[in-house]
Amino acid sequence: MTLGRLGVWYGLDRLDAAGVRDFARTVERLGYAALWYPEARGYEAMTLGGYLLGATEKLMIGSSIANIYARDAFTARRGTIGLNAMYGGRFMLGLGVSHKPMVEGIRGHVYDKPVPAMRAYLDTLQKDEGAVSDFPVVLAALGPLMLKLAGARTQGAVPYNVTPRHTAEAKAILGPDKMLAVEQKICLETDPARARAIGRAELLRYMGMPNYRNNWLRIGFTEADLEGGGSDAFIDAMVLHGDAATVRRGLDAHFAAGATHVCVQPLHAEGDFASRDAALKAIIA
Repeated sequence: MTLGRLGVWYGLDRLDAAGVRDFARTVERLGYAALWYPEARGYEAMTLGGYLLGATEKLMIGSSIANIYARDAFTARRGTIGLNAMYGGRFMLGLGVSHKPMVEGIRGHVYDKPVPAMRAYLDTLQKDEGAVSDFPVVLAALGPLMLKLAGARTQGAVPYNVTPRHTAEAKAILGPDKMLAVEQKICLETDPARARAIGRAELLRYMGMPNYRNNWLRIGFTEADLEGGGSDAFIDAMVLHGDAATVRRGLDAHFAAGATHVCVQPLHAEGDFASRDAALKAIIA
Protein backbone atom coordinates (compact mmCIF):
# COMPACT_ATOMS: atom_id res chain seq x y z
CA MET A 1 0.00 0.00 0.00
CA THR A 2 1.38 3.41 -0.98
CA LEU A 3 0.48 6.42 1.14
CA GLY A 4 0.36 10.00 0.00
CA ARG A 5 2.51 12.68 1.60
CA LEU A 6 0.19 13.94 4.36
CA GLY A 7 -2.33 12.28 6.62
CA VAL A 8 -4.18 13.16 9.81
CA TRP A 9 -3.91 11.53 13.24
CA TYR A 10 -6.78 12.23 15.63
CA GLY A 11 -8.26 10.79 18.82
CA LEU A 12 -11.83 10.07 17.78
CA ASP A 13 -13.05 9.00 21.22
CA ARG A 14 -13.96 12.63 21.93
CA LEU A 15 -16.57 12.58 19.14
CA ASP A 16 -19.96 10.90 18.84
CA ALA A 17 -20.73 8.73 15.81
CA ALA A 18 -21.98 11.64 13.71
CA GLY A 19 -18.91 13.66 14.63
CA VAL A 20 -16.60 10.79 13.65
CA ARG A 21 -18.33 10.47 10.28
CA ASP A 22 -18.26 14.19 9.57
CA PHE A 23 -14.62 14.54 10.56
CA ALA A 24 -13.55 11.65 8.33
CA ARG A 25 -15.37 13.23 5.41
CA THR A 26 -13.73 16.58 6.14
CA VAL A 27 -10.27 14.97 6.12
CA GLU A 28 -11.07 13.30 2.80
CA ARG A 29 -12.55 16.45 1.25
CA LEU A 30 -9.50 18.51 2.20
CA GLY A 31 -7.30 16.11 0.26
CA TYR A 32 -5.38 14.25 2.95
CA ALA A 33 -4.25 10.76 2.02
CA ALA A 34 -5.05 9.00 5.27
CA LEU A 35 -6.77 9.18 8.63
CA TRP A 36 -5.10 7.44 11.57
CA TYR A 37 -6.79 6.82 14.92
CA PRO A 38 -5.80 5.34 18.30
CA GLU A 39 -7.43 2.65 20.39
CA ALA A 40 -7.88 3.76 23.99
CA ARG A 41 -10.89 3.37 26.26
CA GLY A 42 -13.49 4.34 23.67
CA TYR A 43 -14.21 2.88 20.27
CA GLU A 44 -12.81 -0.57 19.50
CA ALA A 45 -10.21 -0.42 16.73
CA MET A 46 -11.68 -2.75 14.10
CA THR A 47 -15.22 -1.48 14.64
CA LEU A 48 -14.04 2.10 14.21
CA GLY A 49 -12.00 1.17 11.14
CA GLY A 50 -15.05 -0.30 9.45
CA TYR A 51 -17.16 2.75 10.28
CA LEU A 52 -14.56 5.14 8.89
CA LEU A 53 -14.17 3.12 5.72
CA GLY A 54 -17.92 3.08 5.22
CA ALA A 55 -18.12 6.85 5.73
CA THR A 56 -15.48 7.64 3.08
CA GLU A 57 -14.74 6.72 -0.51
CA LYS A 58 -11.00 6.98 -1.17
CA LEU A 59 -9.39 7.83 2.17
CA MET A 60 -6.88 5.33 3.54
CA ILE A 61 -7.80 4.40 7.13
CA GLY A 62 -5.14 3.27 9.58
CA SER A 63 -5.15 2.15 13.21
CA SER A 64 -2.42 3.89 15.17
CA ILE A 65 -2.50 1.78 17.02
CA ALA A 66 -4.54 -1.36 17.48
CA ASN A 67 -3.44 -2.82 20.80
CA ILE A 68 -2.14 -6.40 20.48
CA TYR A 69 -3.67 -7.17 23.89
CA ALA A 70 -7.15 -6.16 22.71
CA ARG A 71 -7.70 -9.07 20.31
CA ASP A 72 -5.79 -12.20 19.38
CA ALA A 73 -3.67 -12.21 16.25
CA PHE A 74 -6.00 -14.51 14.32
CA THR A 75 -8.91 -12.10 14.88
CA ALA A 76 -6.76 -9.14 13.80
CA ARG A 77 -5.74 -11.01 10.66
CA ARG A 78 -9.30 -11.90 9.69
CA GLY A 79 -10.48 -8.38 10.49
CA THR A 80 -7.78 -6.81 8.33
CA ILE A 81 -8.46 -9.14 5.42
CA GLY A 82 -12.20 -8.57 5.71
CA LEU A 83 -12.01 -4.77 5.85
CA ASN A 84 -9.74 -4.64 2.83
CA ALA A 85 -11.93 -7.02 0.84
CA MET A 86 -15.04 -4.97 1.62
CA TYR A 87 -13.54 -1.50 1.16
CA GLY A 88 -11.13 -1.69 -1.74
CA GLY A 89 -7.87 -2.27 0.08
CA ARG A 90 -7.99 0.96 2.10
CA PHE A 91 -7.19 -0.33 5.60
CA MET A 92 -3.74 -0.37 7.20
CA LEU A 93 -3.35 -2.27 10.46
CA GLY A 94 -1.03 -0.34 12.75
CA LEU A 95 -0.09 -2.48 15.74
CA GLY A 96 1.41 -1.57 19.09
CA VAL A 97 2.14 -3.04 22.50
CA SER A 98 0.47 -0.12 24.30
CA HIS A 99 1.58 0.63 27.88
CA LYS A 100 1.71 -1.47 31.04
CA PRO A 101 -0.89 0.54 33.03
CA MET A 102 -3.39 0.20 30.17
CA VAL A 103 -2.69 -3.47 29.54
CA GLU A 104 -2.65 -4.62 33.16
CA GLY A 105 -4.70 -1.96 34.93
CA ILE A 106 -7.52 -1.60 32.39
CA ARG A 107 -7.51 -4.82 30.35
CA GLY A 108 -6.30 -7.21 33.05
CA HIS A 109 -3.60 -8.88 30.96
CA VAL A 110 0.05 -9.50 31.77
CA TYR A 111 2.31 -7.04 29.97
CA ASP A 112 5.09 -9.05 28.36
CA LYS A 113 8.42 -7.84 27.02
CA PRO A 114 7.45 -5.68 24.03
CA VAL A 115 9.62 -7.03 21.21
CA PRO A 116 9.14 -10.77 21.93
CA ALA A 117 5.41 -10.20 22.43
CA MET A 118 5.11 -8.40 19.10
CA ARG A 119 7.22 -11.00 17.30
CA ALA A 120 4.98 -13.81 18.56
CA TYR A 121 1.87 -11.85 17.56
CA LEU A 122 3.22 -11.33 14.04
CA ASP A 123 3.96 -15.04 13.74
CA THR A 124 0.24 -15.80 13.98
CA LEU A 125 -0.97 -12.66 12.23
CA GLN A 126 1.07 -13.30 9.09
CA LYS A 127 0.82 -17.07 8.99
CA ASP A 128 0.09 -18.27 5.44
CA GLU A 129 -0.35 -14.67 4.21
CA GLY A 130 2.55 -14.65 1.75
CA ALA A 131 5.24 -11.99 1.55
CA VAL A 132 5.56 -9.22 4.13
CA SER A 133 4.97 -6.66 1.39
CA ASP A 134 1.56 -8.19 0.65
CA PHE A 135 0.05 -7.76 4.11
CA PRO A 136 -0.90 -4.22 5.24
CA VAL A 137 0.62 -4.02 8.71
CA VAL A 138 2.99 -1.52 10.32
CA LEU A 139 4.29 -1.19 13.87
CA ALA A 140 4.28 1.61 16.42
CA ALA A 141 8.04 1.40 16.84
CA LEU A 142 10.21 3.77 18.85
CA GLY A 143 13.31 1.90 20.01
CA PRO A 144 15.93 0.27 17.77
CA LEU A 145 14.81 -3.32 18.42
CA MET A 146 11.15 -2.68 17.60
CA LEU A 147 12.17 -0.66 14.54
CA LYS A 148 14.36 -3.52 13.39
CA LEU A 149 11.42 -5.92 13.80
CA ALA A 150 9.17 -3.53 11.87
CA GLY A 151 11.66 -3.42 9.01
CA ALA A 152 12.12 -7.16 8.90
CA ARG A 153 8.53 -8.30 9.37
CA THR A 154 6.14 -5.51 8.26
CA GLN A 155 5.69 -2.73 5.74
CA GLY A 156 7.19 -0.18 8.12
CA ALA A 157 6.60 1.92 11.21
CA VAL A 158 4.24 4.56 12.64
CA PRO A 159 6.24 6.34 15.39
CA TYR A 160 4.45 8.70 17.77
CA ASN A 161 5.78 11.63 19.82
CA VAL A 162 9.04 11.89 17.90
CA THR A 163 11.34 14.47 16.30
CA PRO A 164 13.16 14.63 12.95
CA ARG A 165 16.23 13.24 14.71
CA HIS A 166 14.27 10.12 15.58
CA THR A 167 12.86 10.02 12.04
CA ALA A 168 16.40 9.92 10.59
CA GLU A 169 17.46 7.18 13.01
CA ALA A 170 14.30 5.18 12.32
CA LYS A 171 14.77 5.41 8.55
CA ALA A 172 18.33 4.15 8.84
CA ILE A 173 17.14 1.11 10.79
CA LEU A 174 14.05 0.38 8.67
CA GLY A 175 15.80 0.64 5.33
CA PRO A 176 15.08 2.71 2.22
CA ASP A 177 12.08 0.75 0.95
CA LYS A 178 9.98 0.76 4.09
CA MET A 179 7.08 3.03 5.04
CA LEU A 180 7.82 5.56 7.75
CA ALA A 181 4.59 7.32 8.74
CA VAL A 182 5.44 9.83 11.46
CA GLU A 183 2.88 11.49 13.75
CA GLN A 184 3.46 15.20 14.41
CA LYS A 185 1.36 17.45 16.64
CA ILE A 186 0.59 20.91 15.32
CA CYS A 187 -1.08 24.01 16.74
CA LEU A 188 -1.89 26.88 14.41
CA GLU A 189 -1.39 29.48 17.11
CA THR A 190 1.05 32.39 16.78
CA ASP A 191 1.08 33.19 20.51
CA PRO A 192 3.85 30.89 21.84
CA ALA A 193 2.54 30.93 25.41
CA ARG A 194 -0.94 29.88 24.33
CA ALA A 195 0.41 27.23 21.94
CA ARG A 196 2.66 25.77 24.64
CA ALA A 197 -0.21 25.66 27.13
CA ILE A 198 -2.30 23.66 24.65
CA GLY A 199 0.69 21.41 23.94
CA ARG A 200 1.43 20.75 27.62
CA ALA A 201 -2.19 19.86 28.30
CA GLU A 202 -2.10 17.30 25.48
CA LEU A 203 1.30 15.83 26.36
CA LEU A 204 0.59 15.48 30.07
CA ARG A 205 -0.89 12.00 29.62
CA TYR A 206 2.32 10.76 28.00
CA MET A 207 4.92 12.25 30.32
CA GLY A 208 4.89 9.40 32.81
CA MET A 209 4.83 6.56 30.29
CA PRO A 210 8.23 4.77 30.21
CA ASN A 211 7.99 3.92 26.49
CA TYR A 212 7.88 7.58 25.53
CA ARG A 213 10.07 8.91 28.30
CA ASN A 214 12.88 6.49 27.50
CA ASN A 215 12.69 7.37 23.82
CA TRP A 216 12.80 11.11 24.50
CA LEU A 217 15.95 10.62 26.58
CA ARG A 218 17.41 8.43 23.84
CA ILE A 219 16.93 11.13 21.19
CA GLY A 220 18.57 13.92 23.13
CA PHE A 221 16.19 15.40 25.68
CA THR A 222 17.20 15.54 29.34
CA GLU A 223 15.41 14.71 32.55
CA ALA A 224 15.11 18.46 33.14
CA ASP A 225 13.31 18.81 29.79
CA LEU A 226 10.67 16.34 30.99
CA GLU A 227 9.97 17.89 34.38
CA GLY A 228 7.23 20.39 35.24
CA GLY A 229 5.12 19.66 32.20
CA GLY A 230 8.07 19.89 29.83
CA SER A 231 10.57 22.63 29.00
CA ASP A 232 9.72 25.14 26.30
CA ALA A 233 12.29 23.50 24.01
CA PHE A 234 10.68 20.10 24.53
CA ILE A 235 7.14 21.37 23.92
CA ASP A 236 8.25 23.27 20.81
CA ALA A 237 9.77 20.07 19.41
CA MET A 238 6.70 17.99 20.18
CA VAL A 239 4.13 20.55 19.00
CA LEU A 240 4.87 22.63 15.91
CA HIS A 241 3.21 26.01 16.33
CA GLY A 242 2.99 29.33 14.58
CA ASP A 243 1.45 30.21 11.24
CA ALA A 244 0.87 27.65 8.49
CA ALA A 245 4.17 28.34 6.73
CA THR A 246 6.13 27.84 9.95
CA VAL A 247 4.35 24.59 10.70
CA ARG A 248 4.91 23.32 7.16
CA ARG A 249 8.65 23.92 7.54
CA GLY A 250 8.59 21.74 10.63
CA LEU A 251 6.77 18.99 8.74
CA ASP A 252 9.29 19.26 5.91
CA ALA A 253 12.06 18.50 8.40
CA HIS A 254 10.57 15.02 8.88
CA PHE A 255 10.50 14.44 5.13
CA ALA A 256 14.10 15.61 4.83
CA ALA A 257 15.00 13.12 7.57
CA GLY A 258 13.41 10.22 5.67
CA ALA A 259 9.70 10.13 6.49
CA THR A 260 7.55 8.78 3.66
CA HIS A 261 4.32 10.10 5.22
CA VAL A 262 3.58 12.57 8.02
CA CYS A 263 0.26 12.40 9.87
CA VAL A 264 -0.50 15.73 11.52
CA GLN A 265 -2.39 15.81 14.78
CA PRO A 266 -4.19 19.15 15.18
CA LEU A 267 -4.26 20.37 18.78
CA HIS A 268 -6.92 22.82 19.84
CA ALA A 269 -8.84 24.08 22.85
CA GLU A 270 -11.42 21.61 24.15
CA GLY A 271 -14.40 21.48 21.81
CA ASP A 272 -12.99 24.02 19.33
CA PHE A 273 -13.52 21.84 16.28
CA ALA A 274 -13.76 24.84 13.97
CA SER A 275 -10.13 25.69 14.76
CA ARG A 276 -9.17 22.05 14.23
CA ASP A 277 -10.65 21.97 10.75
CA ALA A 278 -9.29 25.41 9.86
CA ALA A 279 -5.79 24.27 10.80
CA LEU A 280 -6.04 21.18 8.64
CA LYS A 281 -7.27 23.26 5.72
CA ALA A 282 -4.43 25.77 6.11
CA ILE A 283 -1.71 23.12 6.30
CA ILE A 284 -2.71 21.31 3.13
CA ALA A 285 -3.53 24.46 1.12
